Amino acid sequence: MAEPSLAVRRKSRPGSVSKRSRAPVQPSAVCSPVARKRLSSGGEGPPAETPCSNESEEDMFGDHDSFYGNDSLLAEVDDIEKKYLQDKNKNIKVAGEIIIGNQSGIHQKKQDNFSNSENTVVLKADKEDAFQMNENDTVDSNQELTESILDDLPSSQLLYFEKMRELSSGSRISPVSERRNKCVNFSLDEIRSPSFCPDTEHRNRPTDFSSESKCDLFKTETLKDHLKSAMTGNAKAQTLQVSKTKQLKEAVLSEEICVARKTIESSSVDIGPFYGLPSKVKDLFRQFRGIEMLYEWQHDCLMLESLQQRKNLIYSLPTSGGKTLVAEIIILQELLCRQKDVLMILPYVAIVQEKVRGLSSFGIELGFLVEEYAGSKGRFPPIKRRIKKSLYIATIEKGHALVNSLIETERIDDLGLVVVDELHMLGEGSRGATLEITLAKILYTSKNTQIIGMSATLNNVGDLQKFLQAEYYTNNFRPVELKEYVKIRDSIYAVDSKTENGFTFSRLLNFKYSSNLEKADPDHIIALVTEVIPKYSCLIFCPTKKNCENVASMLCKYLKKEFRAHREKEKQDLIKNLENIGNGSVCPILKQTVPFGIAYHHSGLTNDERKSIEEAYSTGVLCLLACTATLAAGVNLPARRVILRAPYVANDFLKKNQYKQMIGRAGRAGIDSAGESILIVQEKDKHLVQDLVNSPLENCYSSLLLELTKGMQSLLLSLVGLKIAVTHEEVNNFMCSTLLGIQQQLLSKEKSLSEIIKDGLENLIEKGLLKGRICEKDHNSECTLTITPLGKATYKGSIDLAYCNLLYRELKKGLEGLILESNLHLLYLATPYDMTSNCSPDWMIYLKQFNQLSAAEQKVVDIVGVPESFITKKASGQAIRKNVDSAVVNRLYLSFVLYTLLKETNIWSVSEKFNMSRGYVQNLLNSAASFASCVLRFSEELEEFWVYKALLTELTKKLTYCVKTELIPLMEVAGVLEVRAKQLYDAGYKTLAHLANANPETLVKVIEHLSRSQAKQIVSSAKMLLSEKAEALQEEVEELLKVPTDIPGTC
Repeated sequence: MAEPSLAVRRKSRPGSVSKRSRAPVQPSAVCSPVARKRLSSGGEGPPAETPCSNESEEDMFGDHDSFYGNDSLLAEVDDIEKKYLQDKNKNIKVAGEIIIGNQSGIHQKKQDNFSNSENTVVLKADKEDAFQMNENDTVDSNQELTESILDDLPSSQLLYFEKMRELSSGSRISPVSERRNKCVNFSLDEIRSPSFCPDTEHRNRPTDFSSESKCDLFKTETLKDHLKSAMTGNAKAQTLQVSKTKQLKEAVLSEEICVARKTIESSSVDIGPFYGLPSKVKDLFRQFRGIEMLYEWQHDCLMLESLQQRKNLIYSLPTSGGKTLVAEIIILQELLCRQKDVLMILPYVAIVQEKVRGLSSFGIELGFLVEEYAGSKGRFPPIKRRIKKSLYIATIEKGHALVNSLIETERIDDLGLVVVDELHMLGEGSRGATLEITLAKILYTSKNTQIIGMSATLNNVGDLQKFLQAEYYTNNFRPVELKEYVKIRDSIYAVDSKTENGFTFSRLLNFKYSSNLEKADPDHIIALVTEVIPKYSCLIFCPTKKNCENVASMLCKYLKKEFRAHREKEKQDLIKNLENIGNGSVCPILKQTVPFGIAYHHSGLTNDERKSIEEAYSTGVLCLLACTATLAAGVNLPARRVILRAPYVANDFLKKNQYKQMIGRAGRAGIDSAGESILIVQEKDKHLVQDLVNSPLENCYSSLLLELTKGMQSLLLSLVGLKIAVTHEEVNNFMCSTLLGIQQQLLSKEKSLSEIIKDGLENLIEKGLLKGRICEKDHNSECTLTITPLGKATYKGSIDLAYCNLLYRELKKGLEGLILESNLHLLYLATPYDMTSNCSPDWMIYLKQFNQLSAAEQKVVDIVGVPESFITKKASGQAIRKNVDSAVVNRLYLSFVLYTLLKETNIWSVSEKFNMSRGYVQNLLNSAASFASCVLRFSEELEEFWVYKALLTELTKKLTYCVKTELIPLMEVAGVLEVRAKQLYDAGYKTLAHLANANPETLVKVIEHLSRSQAKQIVSSAKMLLSEKAEALQEEVEELLKVPTDIPGTC
């Protein structure tokens, strides 16, 4: 166990009430009290020479050591000094030097007024933590003498030393004084840094003093004179404006980080105050999360031998089991103790933003940066920080681009840890393929980067363990018991795997329905929800978005009027907030349902609407949400009861993984004693549901082959581009270490993996992305593959290989006649290709929008290849003889939507104008912002497209925020959306600096519908962003001022 920290508590002088205490320090790392007191003085090196005589100074104390007239202390000092000077065999060290104690503790000599009977010294690090240590070892008398003579100096003495140093800096220093200064003082430059961890050998090395120097020193000035001089300076000096409490806390944190770092580096399971972290971390979890103690499984997991040895780990627990907390503690260990950067990969943008808000407050308190990599946000490569370490929180796609940039700049070893949430997504389509590629590259290029994967739904863990070279930990713990039920007609059955059919009868549903109600609600949803709401919360998962709205609307028609009275004012405030979001418009269904405490939640909502509804549900203003399956995988919104409207997601029968995620939302830790899930089943689906609830979880299979252009081909291209593997043989070796390589017998029965690789490389050569020849055995350099400029631009821009050549042609064509009278032409180039297939233009609207364009803008339509006659004939229903590419037509239509959106900056009005759901318009905007940033990086790699760099940089920013220019600085803060930004701006918070220095209590008072916790998160996020920008500028300055090592004519 790490040794407890301690410090010496000095007895107060007679008449003194207050006591001084030191920051707790590791026994082997005790620093000079004088030096520690100087941490904020800004000085460096020894203080100036003290005058040899005090006769010229006015003696403020006379023969006394204080104004109280008590001369006992100086008399004692004088007597002791003379006594020990007479003993030639004693090695008396210079007064003012602070003895660095050994491992057994700090020992003090106290005579008369100083009792030496106490063998225990105690310091309270804060209000809760106290550390004790007993003195067991014998100490010689010369240590006893000097240990506490200058036990503690007032902070004002610091200024005195600084002034004396300045006065004497230009004068000559006698050899005797110089020797004395060396004896008395310590250099500060090594201990000034809060993260400094002193070297043990250096600390414990005794200082060698010759007898001559000691003699000279004591001839120059007696100990009594020296002490009186110090007191005089103390009395005269001004008090430094330094918070001693803050100083002590920083010292505690610094020492504990040192202890934790040494403990972890030694790979010992015997760890420090809080799992190898400063005790302050424990306090922060209590303060920010309300976590008093860890669950038993969390403790066991953190104490695993595999984690102590920094092995990769996969751990799996049910939803709501507390997996994220374990990951966060491991992340903090990496950032604070090992001083390495960390990448956290999360599945969705909303979860990334939520996590950035949640961890920013930790970053502010503990001194690390939190950087968001989602949508269009993120730098590639990230800024290399000299001092602070970074926690990158990224979506799957941005995480992949980040890893690529680190490999390319040979900085992958700076990444000490990668944490992946929802690891089961490895088996889910193109995003799973991207995640697999990312992890495979990390495993292959960095042997020092640890990977931690977590999920609630894993089955074929063996394959994943082989892929990640990881240990496995699992537990069935849930903080709240989950009771699973299915409802067939009016009977409710408990899910019981021990019975033959998997169900056990539980009860009949108690309800009284009229004939009209029976027709409106044949599945008895009203009866199920009224058992829990409004006192408790409820989620209803529906197969489709339309079904969500219908269920919410139906419930309100038949609920009793008493439901309206529950938190009525807060519900009215929510409706006002939704009206503000829509600039006076609010969804008629929400206007109908919110007074009853009910709302729907799906992708058809805007970001602002979704956030407002989630906040209202979390605070209990809304008691029921009718939602789609995306909520189960998104933000954490638990409920007392979860109802599955049907065992379907859209038209597909429910998978076990999806089922587990949905029912996992049942039961709120610390609120509910139990959670319930009820799956509503029709008689026709009874057997399918029996198989569903009793079947194991689905296996996780590699998606590299299923997603060809985003999977296998994308991987092969980046392997060559990053020079990870540049021959067929090297590529083969790499592929064997992927999940596909481990599962190749199952997934590629028709062709061998080597044949698949060869086909993929040949395809890339045909597309002009690679060049070279493919050889089975690489015996000469002619078989080495190289990447073309187009290939490099494609993988660095994260462009889908299916569209890279098309994008290049369109950008090239744009150079011939790019129309910049408006944003329309650029917007067309930034409109995502993959959204065109889901677009069905309304031809009358298409024609109307075309007619509203200026002559120059209509020319853009002609340049991209959509004739006016085509649109006119389509709108009038005439036959079309000339074929026009439907993808181009649809893409241009989406460009019109984006163009209107940037002009009006209101999603509601644009969605009505184009007869689209506002959620679709919101998704289009988010996708366009992300794709614009990809096209920008694509253009940066091709010199011929230099002109696009400035144009696309500005366009990306406009698409990302889609607000008036003055609101952009506020919307850069995680969690601040348009409505909140308007409120803040109107209240006078117009810049990032305003927000970073705001008082959360004041924000709560002046901003409507803002809770205290939200205000604190906003301020923390603003501080983090401001700190990140300041750090980036500082890094740039230091890089500019750095002296080159290769200056001609220098050695």
